[in-house]
Amino acid sequence: MASLVRHLTFDCHDAYALARFWEEVLEGKLSDEDAPGDPEALVYTEGAALLFVTVPEGKAVKNRVHLDLQPQDRSRDEEVERILALGATLVGDHRVADGRGWVTLADPEGNEFCVERGTAERPPAG
Repeated sequence: MASLVRHLTFDCHDAYALARFWEEVLEGKLSDEDAPGDPEALVYTEGAALLFVTVPEGKAVKNRVHLDLQPQDRSRDEEVERILALGATLVGDHRVADGRGWVTLADPEGNEFCVERGTAERPPAG
């Protein structure tokens, strides 16, 4: 049997604080075992578990791997505004006039991620 991806892991300065941000973004659940000051924090979501690990070094360059989020019950634009209000910053706006494209945001520690069109905004498959 092949290996399974157990967690997506983020190195960060404050595992608990960053986990709380992503818990809100993904409407997930922070592990009951985690508390402020812990060196690790785990967020459970419908699609994947995210593990945040405190490390001493800072982020130096653009992520080589990032998350692409697809809103399920909101438009891309509504989701971008919601996540910005949670503390993300705008990195790049790649939306185009016909509705395609994405928005690149960064979490409070600078990790980039993208928000794509929502489910209802996508054309039917086929």
